[in-house]
Amino acid sequence: MATLYLASTPIGNLGDITLRALEIFKSVRVVAAEDTRVTRKLLSHYGIHCRLISYNEHSPPSRLDEILSVLQDQDVVYATDAGAPGISDPGMTLVATALEKGIKVTPLPGASALTTAIMGSGFPANRFLFLGFLPRGSKERAEALAQATTTPYTIVLFEAPHRLVKTLQDLLNALGDRQIVVAREMTKIHEEFRRSHISQEIEYWSKTEPRGEYTLVIAPSAALQEAGQDEQSLSVYLDRIEEGVRAGKKAKDIIKQIATQTGISRNLLYRAWLDHLQNINQDKKS
Repeated sequence: MATLYLASTPIGNLGDITLRALEIFKSVRVVAAEDTRVTRKLLSHYGIHCRLISYNEHSPPSRLDEILSVLQDQDVVYATDAGAPGISDPGMTLVATALEKGIKVTPLPGASALTTAIMGSGFPANRFLFLGFLPRGSKERAEALAQATTTPYTIVLFEAPHRLVKTLQDLLNALGDRQIVVAREMTKIHEEFRRSHISQEIEYWSKTEPRGEYTLVIAPSAALQEAGQDEQSLSVYLDRIEEGVRAGKKAKDIIKQIATQTGISRNLLYRAWLDHLQNINQDKKS
């Protein structure tokens, strides 16, 4: 059985393709591409000509079967429009299915908007939370943002231009006015890394028409980092709320005070407090 190669492609500058990826592209007769027009432009730039099969989120199930059929006796390269296959693109389904069929899968490392944005952000990158594109559904979107509020790490996500301002507003509501880097046109002539606060970016992009794909890198909450670098990072504030309640104070007043002093979102503290109470009740029942 043949090999499915996952080729990372340039995110803007065609010179960022690796020598290994070019060698593999030259060696195969079939390339599956998220957008055949984009991939044809890249391959033509390097004098490579082969059969291209379109494979994206709109492809019928028969297209996946067609690629798997080719893989029975010859290698295939899968390439996305830009960056690393399988990260916020339909490549995940292809890879998972190929592995289930016992087909060898070989990643070809290279350019990635995710790592490029983190590299240029100046924020801690030893650990980070990657959210991809936020869900469009209100419930799923709220759940993703709730996950982001509790992490003490750098947060990274992708966004399309027509949803940029709304996403920035949602981030402000969920995380507070944190530092942020808005990256666009990375590796291109007009590469831009805007470094400011979320509220400032909302103001700027409300007046400036967003263009191109965006990678947003949000700084960790200083308060969460100080509280600890693990899942118990809010425990110091929960203890403070609990002590205040025992002294006869209202939890919402204590939460408001902590939020004002630390910059942590009141919604985050309130949700953490409710979870804390639920855990206490469960312990009592057991």
